[in-house]
Amino acid sequence: MPNRIHVAVDTPDLARALHLARQVRTHVGGLKLGLEFFCANGAAGVREVAAVGLPIFLDLKLHDIPNTVAKAIQALGDLQPAILTVHAAGGRAMLEDAKAAAPASTRVVAVTLLTSLDGDDLRATGIADDAPGQVRRLAALAQEAGLDGIVCSGHEVAAARAEWRDGFFVVPGLRPAGGPAGDQKRMVTPAQAAAAGASVLVIGRPITAADDPDRAAREIAATL
Repeated sequence: MPNRIHVAVDTPDLARALHLARQVRTHVGGLKLGLEFFCANGAAGVREVAAVGLPIFLDLKLHDIPNTVAKAIQALGDLQPAILTVHAAGGRAMLEDAKAAAPASTRVVAVTLLTSLDGDDLRATGIADDAPGQVRRLAALAQEAGLDGIVCSGHEVAAARAEWRDGFFVVPGLRPAGGPAGDQKRMVTPAQAAAAGASVLVIGRPITAADDPDRAAREIAATL
């Protein structure tokens, strides 16, 4: 099985990102570059990190009217990201246009519910359903729109896979057993997420903040 660990390189510092990428490249399956990195370094920075030789997961969580999202994805097309995120809450038309605009080699996945949110946060934004119910509804919408999969927490991935057998499931917010939660509210361990059916395990600070990131990645991989 391919290495499912994708390291979240959440830094605006290009030199730091490249250093981390080179440290972990032999023991992880990909690198996640998010909004913080992209705003600081743009497409040129993504190309530099991609040159390290690992698949790039471009986590921009695009969310706008369908035409704007489609044009944004077309503008990103020459980067050929392995994975690209959009927000499921953008609606079916936006999701369909996002998939149509992406390169054939790019998996477009829909963010269902941020792992920093819980039921109280949902109610504060006017959503009466609980987190699992919201994830199920948005996962069904993403599947109907023809996307490749979704982003969800480890708590919801087993139920999502049961409904979408060939879906691609990205699970962030992972922390090794006994590790600090940070800003995550619905976290599980990498081993639990893998057992539940995650296709990609997104791991940030437990690797990137370690004294030896490569060793941290190897130790996490050994638990899977």
